[in-house]
Amino acid sequence: MRQHRAALLVAVTALTPALLFTTPALAAGATAATVAGTTATASAATDTPVDDMSEEELRVAIARILADVDSGKRVVREANAALDGTVDDMRTFLKTGYRLAQAEDDRVAIARILADKNSGKGVVREANKALDNGTPEALRAFLETGFRLARAEDDRVAIARILADKNSGKGVVREANKALDNGTPEALRAFLETGFRLARAEDDRVAIARILANPKISAALRAAAEKAIDGTPEELRYFLEVGQYEVGRQSA
Repeated sequence: MRQHRAALLVAVTALTPALLFTTPALAAGATAATVAGTTATASAATDTPVDDMSEEELRVAIARILADVDSGKRVVREANAALDGTVDDMRTFLKTGYRLAQAEDDRVAIARILADKNSGKGVVREANKALDNGTPEALRAFLETGFRLARAEDDRVAIARILADKNSGKGVVREANKALDNGTPEALRAFLETGFRLARAEDDRVAIARILANPKISAALRAAAEKAIDGTPEELRYFLEVGQYEVGRQSA
């Protein structure tokens, strides 16, 4: 049985994306509505309803689920149990078991999001709404669309705080406004994950250049500033927040 399953998985993963998940209900990105309709629409490579699928078609459909890198532990466990069982077990998994197993995996995924200390108020609010609703469809909808939109809401708040910080330099302000003007969740996230760091580094280099432009600084401070200005964003920041003052204390 395991040998046959391995052969199926190899065959499935070798298929082109166009052939994989011909049935929307089994696709990795299936919407809540299509997942709920699995009973009527699940198929191997045709539009054959689950009840009319042959044993081989059932195995291929389940193998596709196992080949999906996004399938969670419960889905994998239940899919393997179905393959080890009878034809009726496979049909039951495709008709109801997959949806319920995915819901269990989704609850775990949402719990991890809630446990993340970096999750903002919008994300926490929408995650709890999904858990309170409790249906497989609500859980899946949060993970597929709600999380992205709620995080974007939190990201806008975080960027607004950066703009309100009087210490934010011109580069940071410029890139923050670009992200807000773009407005997409991806642009907002990109600014917070990489853009802010790089823009702040740009401002920090300017700040260090101003220090170097002062002819009255000590030789030790000049040497430290010249070293820092060619460094990483983290080294630039450290020099401005800590390093320049350490040099001053050592020179005193």
